[in-house]
Amino acid sequence: MEDKDILIQFGNEQSRGSAFSALVKKYQERIYWHVRRMVIDHDDADDVVQEVFIKIYKNLGGFREASQLFTWIYRIATNESLTFLKKKQRQYAMPIDEAEHELGHQIDYSSTISGDEIQMKLQKALLTLPEKQKLVFNMKYFDDLKYDEISVITGTSVGALKASYHLAVKKIENLLQRD
Repeated sequence: MEDKDILIQFGNEQSRGSAFSALVKKYQERIYWHVRRMVIDHDDADDVVQEVFIKIYKNLGGFREASQLFTWIYRIATNESLTFLKKKQRQYAMPIDEAEHELGHQIDYSSTISGDEIQMKLQKALLTLPEKQKLVFNMKYFDDLKYDEISVITGTSVGALKASYHLAVKKIENLLQRD
């Protein structure tokens, strides 16, 4: 179902439920993996994704179509993920390097992350990146988004995004070459 059809049906009270189900079916997997790459843990990702879709349901009626629906949804998912990470950091009151170590430990022992050694090294390398570089790298590398789309989602200029991505790639390359 096309986004415009989902929006039209969502505006009709009788078809709102089926329209929202179509939206979830269309975007749930992509949003899950976007969130998962940011929060690492499967259970945490499930919780954040649930919050994302609750927020979408509550606000979809006010969507102004100034951007694509997909971009709007990604922005919500990104913001919810960042909010979750900040809340978790405050909750555990641990320095960021300890949090990165703990997330790295979760990668080592998670049954839901592929055992592929390169994938594990990449995930650990991503944990060492500053939040903005990690976000840009994930959206560009894993989600294959264009810089223009990432710019709308993050509210950052294309030039700054390209610089962040380039720095992230260099840092990851250096970390992977050391191992």
